[in-house]
Amino acid sequence: MIEHSNRRIRILGITAHPATSWVTQAAKNLVMDLEDVGCRARFMIRDRDGKFPRLFDAVSKDAGIGSSSAASRCRE
Repeated sequence: MIEHSNRRIRILGITAHPATSWVTQAAKNLVMDLEDVGCRARFMIRDRDGKFPRLFDAVSKDAGIGSSSAASRCRE
């Protein structure tokens, strides 16, 4: 995740085979980490990969973070 306001990069985790449960847990961990440092995200832009389940969006929404999908194709 990239915080645009201060250009800070937060690495949520790395795995060779991410599953929906792993991605959802990463979202929960992100919310807890942000709360611990007193940082509040307003928006999260993610890609359209099927590994981002509705539960991922629900975790973001419960934390007050708006979630939207990136464009499926960008024009040149």
